[in-house]
Amino acid sequence: MDAKVTWVNDMTFLGQSGSGHGVVMDTGQAFGGNNLGPSPMELLLLGAGGCTSVDVVSILKKARQDVSGVEVQLSAERAPEVPKVFTRIHMHFVVRGKGLKDSAVERAIKLSAETYCSASIMLGHTAEITHDFEVVED
Repeated sequence: MDAKVTWVNDMTFLGQSGSGHGVVMDTGQAFGGNNLGPSPMELLLLGAGGCTSVDVVSILKKARQDVSGVEVQLSAERAPEVPKVFTRIHMHFVVRGKGLKDSAVERAIKLSAETYCSASIMLGHTAEITHDFEVVED
């Protein structure tokens, strides 16, 4: 996997993935930026949420669950001193579908957290990661 980050101006950077996708990163004005995009730490959190969401959808589909939507709401705390690593991350999953089994949703989240999601497993080396979920019937 390859990527490139290029400084644009002030504290704005353009990230480009090896697959050709781009993302603008910036900081708030308090840190010399213009708040034109998510900060690098926000992208890490989003990456973990995206990684686990892909897993949960895939696992539920393979389990033949009629899933129609997955949303994960993430909240994180960071260390007060540099490096300001994530120390706690909570993931709240809202899973929509028809006749979804709570046990299947719980299993999918657990498999992602413990086996498949490289991003959250990596972040778990510095942060305590917790999960909960709710199932919404379509």
